[in-house]
Amino acid sequence: MGYFAILAAIPGFFLSSFFLMLLWGVIAPKIGLVSINYVLSMLVTITLWLAVAPLAAAAARKGK
Repeated sequence: MGYFAILAAIPGFFLSSFFLMLLWGVIAPKIGLVSINYVLSMLVTITLWLAVAPLAAAAARKGK
């Protein structure tokens, strides 16, 4: 089941990166930051996912 969960997360990763890029492009000029491209938004997304994944796994283990 774990293998299929990883495969199911792949489209979510690309969509998350795309939405981050779009939302960053709207918010960044208003607060004086530069906009980011899709590759950089993928880097930010994978960094956030790697930081949150252990917390989510620990919470799921504790709930059982």
